[in-house]
Amino acid sequence: MTLNDNDRSIAAFAMLAHATVHWFELAIPIFLVVWLEAFDISIAVAGIAVAAGYALFGLGALPAGLLADRYGPKRLVLACLVGMSVSFVGLSLATSIYGIAAALVCWGVTASVYHPAGLALISTGVEDRGTVFAWHGIAGNLGIALGPFATATLLLVLDWRLVAVVLSIPGAVATLYGLRARFDPTAAVADDGEESGSLAASEFVDTSRSLFAGSFLLVFAVVTVVGLYYRGVLTYLPELLNGLPALAGIEPPAALEELSLGDYFYVALLVAGMAGQYVAGKLTSRVPVARGLAVVFVGLAVLAVAFVPVSGLGLLPILLYCGVLGFALFAIEPFYQEAVAVYTPPDARGLSYGYTYLGMFGLGSLSIALGGYLLDHATTAALFVTLAAIALLGAGIAARLLFSPTPVASGSPDAADASAGDD
Repeated sequence: MTLNDNDRSIAAFAMLAHATVHWFELAIPIFLVVWLEAFDISIAVAGIAVAAGYALFGLGALPAGLLADRYGPKRLVLACLVGMSVSFVGLSLATSIYGIAAALVCWGVTASVYHPAGLALISTGVEDRGTVFAWHGIAGNLGIALGPFATATLLLVLDWRLVAVVLSIPGAVATLYGLRARFDPTAAVADDGEESGSLAASEFVDTSRSLFAGSFLLVFAVVTVVGLYYRGVLTYLPELLNGLPALAGIEPPAALEELSLGDYFYVALLVAGMAGQYVAGKLTSRVPVARGLAVVFVGLAVLAVAFVPVSGLGLLPILLYCGVLGFALFAIEPFYQEAVAVYTPPDARGLSYGYTYLGMFGLGSLSIALGGYLLDHATTAALFVTLAAIALLGAGIAARLLFSPTPVASGSPDAADASAGDD
């Protein structure tokens, strides 16, 4: 299916914004090393400042979703881009760790707006959602990869304060593009004569109760499980890869001596993830998303169990494993994003994505603490067996979702399946 003009315009705007969010997000850990020296502080103190920004990145998604429904997603995305850029300029002016913390808090608050607002825009404005969700995810992965790379490279030749200002430029460019972009943000939903995107704050409790009384409860549970697996794997995988005997003793080129072979394998995982997002995005228009979720979850469970035996087989099997894991791990993203669009009404789409990313980034981060405990007090195998169990739980929830009714006629395979299942 060829994208129409409205779909292309929304896709370009959302892709730029998504890449920019993750560009900023993954630049922060690189700065952390510099701040430790610049302000002569402990890693614990610096970690608290960084954690504050990241926590609000997840926790702010819920109110951001409410605001997206009330004021419209495009306006919120533009505010997000401006806020993130200004926050990084603010970083450059900080004279203490307290100034750094304040700038990061501002970044976290404004960055939290993007996912509920951007995904609501795609879900209500785009006809070919699956394709746009796929390209949208690929753009996010580009930001994930390029953000830390650009930051580390610039820090080789520039002072960190100037680097922070330079990094704000893509946010300004995306803002200017968004101001010029013209599209219909509700082109993909039926016009029922009522204004969409007008959810008032007083309706928050009633709308939330209505969402969780239906199939969205299962969607929320699915996305939370995705977050638990995602954070648990990606947080510790680079360290685990660098500790494998098969990768030890192989030095990268002198110009890239700051990186290890495990870091390259991790980049390969992210690149494979882009392919996974594209393929899965195309599949969302061909198979019920609940079925797709269940299949990917089962694959992730198998991959988790396979990590320990594969890690002892040599370089090529490990590289292949990273590629397959990256493909599957990011393939699930278009499926759960489409699930929100299928199982929620259009006028609460922003709030729905707000809850979704509260589960993904907020509750999902619990696996970081769990993973650290298992690696400290148990074994690597224990971590991956736990992740396999989490994935199987997700498969079970997705299987149940397959038989749940959809509140909107989306024209997708899910809608047909749900109609057939309602006796």
